[in-house]
Amino acid sequence: MMWMIILGIINLLLLVLGLMFFFPKEFYKTKIKTIFLNIKGHLPYILIIFGVVAFHLFEVNVIDATVTEWVGYDYANTIKTMEGDIVYWFSQNWTQALVYFFVVMYIGVYPFTLWFAPLYFILMDEKKSMKSLAYGLLIIYIIALPFYLFVPITNVYTHYPNAESALESVIPAVENFFYSTTTHNNCLPSLHTAMAIMVAWSVRLTGNKKFTYFAYFCMISVIISVIYLSIHWITDVIAGAILAMGAIFILNRYMKE
Repeated sequence: MMWMIILGIINLLLLVLGLMFFFPKEFYKTKIKTIFLNIKGHLPYILIIFGVVAFHLFEVNVIDATVTEWVGYDYANTIKTMEGDIVYWFSQNWTQALVYFFVVMYIGVYPFTLWFAPLYFILMDEKKSMKSLAYGLLIIYIIALPFYLFVPITNVYTHYPNAESALESVIPAVENFFYSTTTHNNCLPSLHTAMAIMVAWSVRLTGNKKFTYFAYFCMISVIISVIYLSIHWITDVIAGAILAMGAIFILNRYMKE
């Protein structure tokens, strides 16, 4: 499929660039021999991340539809009453170049950061960053899960009959993949917003300035993209940011070095 080729090329190019610019030169001479030891040392955090991801996929593909039917109400109507048509307005006034940029950031670069960041932490033996990311993801998901199950909120462009999917317009058929990892009504809080902030904060702990700048650029771009592409409501983004900051506060207060 075309979307698989496009996403594969994006992630491959980003991986090559990441290996070239984010890893110190001495890594390839000395630390590459300790990869298996690093994996063993980071195994608990790897299991936490995989566990959260596995349960999320189970929630999306098995649990969500049944619970949504039981709740029987789309709280996007309530959000729309509060916000009006602000986000929908963007979908009616898109600039094509910006749409392409934000779609690539949203569907290509953001997923790359989710797997490349922990890979970097493992290879560079950045235990504090890896621990922060794993426990941060766990905290975020535990708090977000009840909202995803019992407060279904449809995303903006599917809530408005006349709105267009920016993802489909740039990468045809990509939604078949995208909505196997999420649903149309798991909007509050915005997991993209929360995880983009958490990844950026975890990367910052490494002290790698180049990687940190890249992570913060991705964070800002993703947060803007979910609004500009009419995917999330503003309330979702605010809730996602508050959730991430709350998780960071908990980690700073209770996580041991």
